[in-house]
Amino acid sequence: MEGHDTDQRSSDDETALPNVITVDGQGTPASFEITVDGAIEMVDAVASEEATIVSGTSAEGAVDVDTQRFRFSGDVTDVTIVNHGGLPTDTVVDPEIYVED
Repeated sequence: MEGHDTDQRSSDDETALPNVITVDGQGTPASFEITVDGAIEMVDAVASEEATIVSGTSAEGAVDVDTQRFRFSGDVTDVTIVNHGGLPTDTVVDPEIYVED
């Protein structure tokens, strides 16, 4: 029965938040902020451990070599990336951002 509840919640999330945005770290420490004109929530992780959901429409966090995924509704209105680590700008590689709708 537990699996059924999880499957139902996953299905409900996909209906209410049909789009996915993935932030894929490329080995350079970076912070990001994503803003949508709908709702956004983290996929497969506890938000307080991986990223902070600032409000119902914005998410911010940090990546290095990891990947974070979010489900959202509406359109992406802004993505901001700030690189950290004191690396020379010619060695900095921004995280890759993928949007699936």
